[in-house]
Amino acid sequence: MWSSNMNILHLQSSSSSSSFHPKSFRSGTQDTQTRLLRIQNKACSFILGDLRNFRSQLSTSTLSGLRSPRVRRRKPLPQNVDLPTQWPKNKKKPYPIPFKKIKEAGRADKKLAEKGIEKPLEPPKNGLLVPSLVPVAYKVLNAWKLLIKGVAKLLHVVPVYACSDCPEVHVGQAGNQIQDCNGTGNVLRRSFHTWMKGSVSDILVPIESYHMYDPFGRRIKHETRFNYDRIPALVELCIQAGVEIPEYPSRRRSKPVRMIGRKMIDLGGFVDEPKICRSGDALAELDTYRCYSEGITPPASASDVRQVAEDTLEAYEDVRSGVATLMKKYTVKSCGYCPEVHVGPCGHNVKLCGAFKHQWRDGKHGWQDATVDEVFPPNYVWHVKEVGGSPLRGSLRRFYGKAPAVVELCVQAGAKIPAKYKPMMRRDIVIPDGEEASLVA
Repeated sequence: MWSSNMNILHLQSSSSSSSFHPKSFRSGTQDTQTRLLRIQNKACSFILGDLRNFRSQLSTSTLSGLRSPRVRRRKPLPQNVDLPTQWPKNKKKPYPIPFKKIKEAGRADKKLAEKGIEKPLEPPKNGLLVPSLVPVAYKVLNAWKLLIKGVAKLLHVVPVYACSDCPEVHVGQAGNQIQDCNGTGNVLRRSFHTWMKGSVSDILVPIESYHMYDPFGRRIKHETRFNYDRIPALVELCIQAGVEIPEYPSRRRSKPVRMIGRKMIDLGGFVDEPKICRSGDALAELDTYRCYSEGITPPASASDVRQVAEDTLEAYEDVRSGVATLMKKYTVKSCGYCPEVHVGPCGHNVKLCGAFKHQWRDGKHGWQDATVDEVFPPNYVWHVKEVGGSPLRGSLRRFYGKAPAVVELCVQAGAKIPAKYKPMMRRDIVIPDGEEASLVA
């Protein structure tokens, strides 16, 4: 094909050269020159057209048999992962969203405000509900109730110990002997823990926030903080996402909130919260403080224990995934220095932060976007491989793994270990004896 094309071009050029002498070509008329250029252009376009067809045929027919079909391969889970580290108390938590993006969003809002243009808001940022997230909120709340009941039942089967001087928790037959207590008097005890019987609040760390009838209303001041109830932050998030609890009502808007910059131009007016007589058992099923394991009957047989453990573990995963889904839309703020959490578009003005450099802030919180671990803490504990074995020792702590307290409790009760928690548990590491530990590199 290439030789035929070149022969055509050669014949056309030879015919043109035979009919036109070089001297006459230079002194020829303009029509002759244009005729020759047209002939050359047609020959070049013919060659380029054949070349493109050849490439397309090569790519479709020849390479189609050489290419292998794309197969999506799942990334295997790592064999072992590092244990979670505790953030030091003398440092501020990192921003979950890069600070550069926060500044860019602020500049864009400022430009719109200078031009007098309304800030575009979508539900739930404008005060309206997201209909697709209402079932998710109800699912999270029901799973939260099941999780509290399941943990209370399993406490009768699996012993749980909590240190009376620090937040450390241990799930097992006996407390560990790891010297990592940072509580009061730890020097006299050589950093050994003082173990006592644990409760539901030791497994599920209670994170509370103020309940607001209108999250876009007046901000909570330090002087008016006792006018608002404190409920679990997870429950408050579900209420603002559409869950109806008669004891804790929430304002449902029919018209969106309008803003220019940071200023509210149309709030729909301030509405006071309706006065409702709340009973003492309003949050009996939703609060870990008011859940007492003594009043709950333990499972009767071993099969019932395993079933309760499986249901509790499933409820834990449902709560965690549901909270992550709700927090993608609904705003939750957390203090960058202390564990305080507030559910709403902006934080409160209560001056109760006693963390690092609180004197410089006059006790005010340093609000930033919250993460799932701050609203629903995993509360990592040491993983015990042999339930009836010897207690964990500090000299072998590098061979031990960790897991969330709920997962460790359910696993010791007979539940199957989820795949995503196996790398942190370090199940494949053989724990050496005391004499062998010094010989391990």
